[in-house]
Amino acid sequence: MNEKMIQRMRNRTKQFLAKLENLFFRDPQPLQAEFCRYPGAVPFEDRKKGRFQPIHTGEQFGEKWDNAWFHITGSVPEEWKGRKTALRLNLGGETLVFDEKGVPFLGLTSSSVFFKKYCKEYLFLDEQYQEKIDLWCETIAMTLVGQASGSGTGICSHLEVGWIDEELLKLKYDFQIAVGISEIDNSARSLRALHVLDEAVSLFGCDPSNAPAARSVLRKVLSLSADSGEWTTTAVGHAHLDIAWLWPVHESIRKAARTYASQLYNLEKYPDYIFGGSQPQLYAFVKEYSPELFEKIRARVKEGRWELQGGMWVEADCNLISGESMVRQFLHGKNFFMDEFDFDVKNLWLPDVFGYSATLPQIMKKSGCDYFLTQKISWNQINTFPYHAFLWRGIDGSTVLTHFPPQNTYNSSLWPSDLAIARNRFSESASAAEFMTLFGMGDGGGGPKEDHLERGMRCRDLAGVPKVKFGRADEFFQRLQEKSSLLPSWSGELYLEMHRGTYTSQSRTKRNNRLCEQMMAQVEFLWSCLEDYPSGKLDRMWKSILCKQFHDILPGSSIMKVYEITEREHRELLAECENLIEEAGRHLCSHDHEYVTIFNSLSYPCCSPVELPEEWAGHQVLDPSGKVLCSQMEDGKAVVLGNFPPQSFTVLRKGGKSEENAAVPENVPVLENDFIRYEFNEDGVLLSAYDKVMKSEMIAGSGGNRLNCYVDTALAFEAWDIENYYRDTQPSPAKGISFRKAVSGPVRQILEFKLKVGKNSVLQQKIILASNSRRLDFVTEADWHEDHQMLRVSFPVTVSADEASCDIQYGFIRRPTHTNTSWDAARFEVCAHRYVDLSEADRGAALLNDCKYGYHLERDVLDMALLRSPYAPQLPDGGIDKDPGELIDQGKHFFTYSFLPHEGSLADSCVMAEAASLNRKVIVFPGKTGAKLPARICAGKNVSLEVIKKAEKENCLIIRLVETAGRRSSAVLEADAVSLTETDLTEWNDRDSLPLSNGKILLGFRPFEIRTFKLKK
Repeated sequence: MNEKMIQRMRNRTKQFLAKLENLFFRDPQPLQAEFCRYPGAVPFEDRKKGRFQPIHTGEQFGEKWDNAWFHITGSVPEEWKGRKTALRLNLGGETLVFDEKGVPFLGLTSSSVFFKKYCKEYLFLDEQYQEKIDLWCETIAMTLVGQASGSGTGICSHLEVGWIDEELLKLKYDFQIAVGISEIDNSARSLRALHVLDEAVSLFGCDPSNAPAARSVLRKVLSLSADSGEWTTTAVGHAHLDIAWLWPVHESIRKAARTYASQLYNLEKYPDYIFGGSQPQLYAFVKEYSPELFEKIRARVKEGRWELQGGMWVEADCNLISGESMVRQFLHGKNFFMDEFDFDVKNLWLPDVFGYSATLPQIMKKSGCDYFLTQKISWNQINTFPYHAFLWRGIDGSTVLTHFPPQNTYNSSLWPSDLAIARNRFSESASAAEFMTLFGMGDGGGGPKEDHLERGMRCRDLAGVPKVKFGRADEFFQRLQEKSSLLPSWSGELYLEMHRGTYTSQSRTKRNNRLCEQMMAQVEFLWSCLEDYPSGKLDRMWKSILCKQFHDILPGSSIMKVYEITEREHRELLAECENLIEEAGRHLCSHDHEYVTIFNSLSYPCCSPVELPEEWAGHQVLDPSGKVLCSQMEDGKAVVLGNFPPQSFTVLRKGGKSEENAAVPENVPVLENDFIRYEFNEDGVLLSAYDKVMKSEMIAGSGGNRLNCYVDTALAFEAWDIENYYRDTQPSPAKGISFRKAVSGPVRQILEFKLKVGKNSVLQQKIILASNSRRLDFVTEADWHEDHQMLRVSFPVTVSADEASCDIQYGFIRRPTHTNTSWDAARFEVCAHRYVDLSEADRGAALLNDCKYGYHLERDVLDMALLRSPYAPQLPDGGIDKDPGELIDQGKHFFTYSFLPHEGSLADSCVMAEAASLNRKVIVFPGKTGAKLPARICAGKNVSLEVIKKAEKENCLIIRLVETAGRRSSAVLEADAVSLTETDLTEWNDRDSLPLSNGKILLGFRPFEIRTFKLKK
């Protein structure tokens, strides 16, 4: 048989399969429906408050984002008695069907912009509806995955009741499996299946009564059992549901209800089916808004047929969040599942996150999560990741068992040819004869529907495909663990060779997240000094922050509606932090205008300039010993230079009148102190950085602070991606508009530049050099109005290093600055937090920042992304494309980056201290205090006290310490306690208590080790 004949047969079978799709729904009869449109979500008990009007098939209830309640009534014809009946409801959006008590029991959807033929519109009727139909439905005019133009959104296309021809329905499922077998390859088995399909089509003809005969023919294929050595796949029913993406967070409240109601419906119908759902945030939504539904889930969890997955509060981005945010994701996620379900989740479930920090294995292990699942690395653009089951090793040496499902999707349809491809792709098949498959509709939720489950049951023991077994992920991992000694290992980060633009997109959200992380730490430090710790308020605030760290919110890949809400809520959170800090200050400090208290929560001394309240202008500033501190006047304020010890409250006293020290600065673009001299040109370019101590020029080439706009056009996924060819285009450099030397005094000097960047944008920079530091701060305000441009800043340096050290969560990672291999070249943009550093043995240079993440590191250049201007992701006409008017990040931005030459290697330098100080300023309280923190490091180096807070469930404090230099280190901890009890990150599992001697204890640390203690008095 030649290729053309084979193709004709394939075309015939596919045409017939499309014909079978809805043929089983017989004698449809119209239903009566009326609706009331509402501007937003309306609860069940309020559904009748509006004015209802009738609606018929083909009519539209609203435009996109409109909401409506439908009342649907009808009757089942008497002659259908004894037959299975169903409703076909397609109301033009996503629909949630309620029972008579107001409990949701099924989600329906009109379409999905990703899967053109996807639709879920059948409701099989229970006995209670066999005579009279009376249902309420809540609908929003959107598809399963966001909005699409021209998609028919809001139009009712089906309002019918019919009876089900069960033989035709079974024929559809049988035919799907046989078609799938025929598509596996060109083997004799697949060609045999194609012949059988052709025979079945001919036998069926156009007569539905021939369905049993056609099914009998198909058994020639479907009755063949799998070989005894065939691989097994554990098929995990799943519904990946983005907390926000092409819809705002509040819509996921209803998405969760629709998804979970549908899966409870499936569990009732299919006794062998097991569903698994991640993200405690979604369960918290359901508990609050659909408590009866939540109780049904609780019962299924207890039964073992509903698996709770993933230890994080949400499926968070793992590049951008801080180390402590990462810890809190586990702390709150695991506590919720334990408190509500008495279940300890042992896996981290992140199928769709854009890369995975090398810090994760340690945080996972110390949170009680031994297993990790994702499939996203299969999206790599250049290099194919070599493993599907392996041991992943983090920067501290912690190892977790990891699985990448080889079908490379979390949306499997259990189509036989896809299962066969996954089996053939599974790279560890010689070591483990089982892999996982995640099946069901995802991204917008939904999960498995009847088609998925029927296909899975037919592939349990079928020749040509792996044996499908409905199961739980935790049990799969336990079986895989038994094979772990045979599995390969991978050390370091899991870098995704894609979506590198997410390090920069939606910069305001990233900045606000960084600010929230830093301010929450200060709030907790301060209130740990007081009795009335605001646990409930901080719990709520943390969960709000964690929710916004979801992998389509913080990375910048959601629609603009999401960021309008996120920015507002971030502002509210920051205001709450400020209020809590002020309130703590009122409790801790006396009201004495002759004093101020400087609070430094960092584990490093703060030597940066500090601005004091306005009433201190013109006065000397005295330290606790009575010494006059160096100060100067700026714009009517006193700026003081002191040395504020780590984890301290330092009281300063107002002295007598100070002599005026403000001099008229010479208007030359030079900043200089005893350590270094910086020279600029009129465009703000740093021409020279001559270090007087090291007697070395630190800037190379054409100069530093090179601000360039590049053409930024991705091939697809605009908000997600930047392409490496942006560097092949000629950039547009910043041009000077004005310059002046604004300040020159004993504390610091300031240059001010106004620069034009791109076609329509302006930067204003205050370039600041303190008298006691080499750190050069570029305090920047951007008024950004570009289209498909990317603003970057670069500093070529006179440092030769094959690797750059990049700050990540609770540690750092070294990355190559060369492109020796394709793996190196693929890392043309990498994520780092507060600093990146190039160092030789005795000197180096670092680039610091207070809210940026994207870096290009090549040879001797430190290069950082500042702003982008792609289109927000929209889905017009079924494809991710631009939506006019949705250019992101337009308007005002505020950020600071710093250039820091230094002596010694990174670990022996001041880089970490300066980066920490840049990101977390000291707090100035009016009045004086005798307060001190309940714990502090009093000796040792390379160990940072990162957290002091109240324990989640005990009347004690929690402290967290981290080794920062990647060395074996020790520190002496001083604490107001009788003993320390080491615990894990969830605060569940304690070790033996460690006694203190005179309130002190010496603690040892492995490289990058995180240690957590309960402090008990």
